[in-house]
Amino acid sequence: MSQTDAPIRVLLVDDHAMLRAGFRTILDTQPDISVVGEAATGAEAVAQASALRPDVITMDVQMPDMDGIEATRRIVADAGVGAAIAIVTTFDRDDYLYQALDAGASGFLLKNAGAEDLIAAVRALAAGDGMLAPEVTRRVLARFTTASSSASGPASGPASASASAGESTPTAAPSQVAPTVLLDPLTEREAEVLVLLADARSNAEIAGALFIGEATVKTHVSRILQKLGARDRVQAVVLAHRMGLT
Repeated sequence: MSQTDAPIRVLLVDDHAMLRAGFRTILDTQPDISVVGEAATGAEAVAQASALRPDVITMDVQMPDMDGIEATRRIVADAGVGAAIAIVTTFDRDDYLYQALDAGASGFLLKNAGAEDLIAAVRALAAGDGMLAPEVTRRVLARFTTASSSASGPASGPASASASAGESTPTAAPSQVAPTVLLDPLTEREAEVLVLLADARSNAEIAGALFIGEATVKTHVSRILQKLGARDRVQAVVLAHRMGLT
């Protein structure tokens, strides 16, 4: 890290003080990471996130007062915070995973992960990347793709009736927009990168597959996220699968 680069500011959220202390010890040894605060409940996490404006939050799920899923939802809804959130839990449960991603989390990490994994997760989220292990990614994609398929089909009912009558309807969220609408703003190269992202490829793997530099891949990914209105790589991957690109 150069002298002009600010360290990644991290907020630790967990109701166990010993675990927070352990995470702090691991993260504070890194020159590019600084733990700026701690919280023991979901409500404290929301307040601390607003006050400290961290870059990354590690969030436990089961806590008194307010659970980590609800805290994540409230923090993500606060446009002034802008922190990337990694759910860190003891339980490898699909319901936690899906709820966390629906709430706006960008990563999911088990507490038995190694120190290197925690450090890598913080750096990845700070860089705007999602953090999911490949096996977790497959489960997420299977869930969201299935849900999208179940929800698809011809419109019917009051909403379609209003539309046919010429009444205005709310703009659909990115996950609800037709595939052609999502793909229209992408260049051919960006579409190629998105397909490889959906295959859980790293930047280095994408660069190798397309014979371009990693810096170029990062640029394409940033533009893809901006054009699709995706929060991070994880959401972009889900959108790609919903569009049937894989």
